Amino acid sequence: MQASKQVLSITAVTAAMLLLSGCGSSSSDNDSPAAAAEDFNFSEATIASVHSAITSGQMSCEQIVSGYLDRINTYDTVVGGTELNSVVLTNPNAIGRAIEFDQNYGTDADLDDQPLYCIPVLPKDNYNTSDMYTSGGATAFQYNQPSRDAYTIEKLRDAGAIILGKANMDELAFGFRGESSVRGLVKNAYDQTKGAGGSSTGTGASIAASLAVFGLGTDTGGSIRVPSSLGGLVGIRPSMRLVSQDGIMPLAAWQDTGGPMCRTVEDCAVAMDVLVGFDESSHSGQREVFDIDGALVADEASYQEVTGVPESYTAFLDADALNGARIGVVRGLFGDNEGDNAIVQAKLNEALAAMEAAGATVEDVVIPDMDDILSKYRSMSSYEFARDMETYLHSWSSNLDGHLRTYQDFQDSAGYLERNTRTIASRNNLDVDLSTDETYLLNTVDRPTFVRPRILEALDNTAAGEGAEPYDVLLYPTLQSLAGDLGSSPSAGSANRLSPFSGFPALSMPAGMADEDDGVSPAQPVGFEILAREFDEATLISIAYSYQEVAQPRQAPTYYPELTSVQ
Repeated sequence: MQASKQVLSITAVTAAMLLLSGCGSSSSDNDSPAAAAEDFNFSEATIASVHSAITSGQMSCEQIVSGYLDRINTYDTVVGGTELNSVVLTNPNAIGRAIEFDQNYGTDADLDDQPLYCIPVLPKDNYNTSDMYTSGGATAFQYNQPSRDAYTIEKLRDAGAIILGKANMDELAFGFRGESSVRGLVKNAYDQTKGAGGSSTGTGASIAASLAVFGLGTDTGGSIRVPSSLGGLVGIRPSMRLVSQDGIMPLAAWQDTGGPMCRTVEDCAVAMDVLVGFDESSHSGQREVFDIDGALVADEASYQEVTGVPESYTAFLDADALNGARIGVVRGLFGDNEGDNAIVQAKLNEALAAMEAAGATVEDVVIPDMDDILSKYRSMSSYEFARDMETYLHSWSSNLDGHLRTYQDFQDSAGYLERNTRTIASRNNLDVDLSTDETYLLNTVDRPTFVRPRILEALDNTAAGEGAEPYDVLLYPTLQSLAGDLGSSPSAGSANRLSPFSGFPALSMPAGMADEDDGVSPAQPVGFEILAREFDEATLISIAYSYQEVAQPRQAPTYYPELTSVQ
């Protein structure tokens, strides 16, 4: 069975049965599901709006989940060229879980204890799920069935989230095109003739089109931030060591991390509260020190001492946070101001002006030796992929699913896009001793000692001399251009390397929209990225939320309205 057909077959409410606002027929006690849905919009819904609809009696959890499944069936998988291709499969247990929630609401379910109660979430298809396949976008792994959830998926479920399905991705997280052999090429939610970025492509497009409340991506060198920028989303690449990597199909463990992709900053803050935390797994990546050979933290107390995770990131949702904030603008990363880049720069300059008007200090800053940081070092995926993949494939038994267990078997299977054949073969370096490899040592031992202090120098504003005030964040474009044509990679520039090379956290969010006034139709979002000190996600959230409230920069794509009739 093809994955695209799986998506069409699983939902309990077919497109032919759509009622007002995309709400399907329900077995709940609500007398009039259609009437109850009138005041709830699936498009642009938030955690808070879902919870408000449930607690007020407007919607049941079953109606919420059915409505999102209807949106997937209508907007993602329909035949005729309008499909997004953003969802690989939907969860056959989602409706049943929602009914369970409805039956128990007010007894053992409490929004205070379950901050994601009945929130439909779409993780990227490289997060292990015990009730759905995890393919990483490759047909070689299309029916891989891990025996347990990834640590972060388990935490989401414990917090009440409903894992709605799995999002398409750039196969094996190799790039920014957004194409997999399992589900094909993902389209841009704002303009389906354009690319959606990658590698968390399906997450970006599906959340932009409101096919779930929020999603999860992974980021090795830009794979959360790039599709977030092209989808008008808030995407957070957390500090390395903060979020457990256990149960996530790897690209390069030295740089990999998972993170949320949301339509609002507040939803990402709630998601971060759930995603962080100590994991006792040997695959957590939660080391005591940043060094690649650092020992894993031993317990919750040690994890807290290392990371300083706040009680809740939602405490930093301060609409006035820009008043008094200090923003260091890295002009050296803005581009040449030609073509699309001129539009990007204009939108970022408008955003900076809005920040200044809100009370922020905005100053240009130079990262010392930035050219060396961005050219001397490289991503570790070509070195670590084979080893990390083989370790991952051995993390559950193949007795039930018969999955491939060695990198060589995977390579020999040809179960991947033809364009990735050479890359997969070139990364089969299992016979190489990396402990003596000069390039590997340069990027795992030398790189942190070179990059981290220099970014801190920029954040601390050291070059300005004694008494100069430090910056809260550094700011630069997430992408140097608008979305490229469908099937092409966007012009990412090299700014996306700063966060993975340093391990510091970064957040991408919309600066505004490029529209007809800029010669762009349909309108496309333009994003900026802010980078903070290690484990200072709270400052990123604070500044991003304040800008969101000041500028209201996100605009929904026009092609995915509320479902109001048979489609």
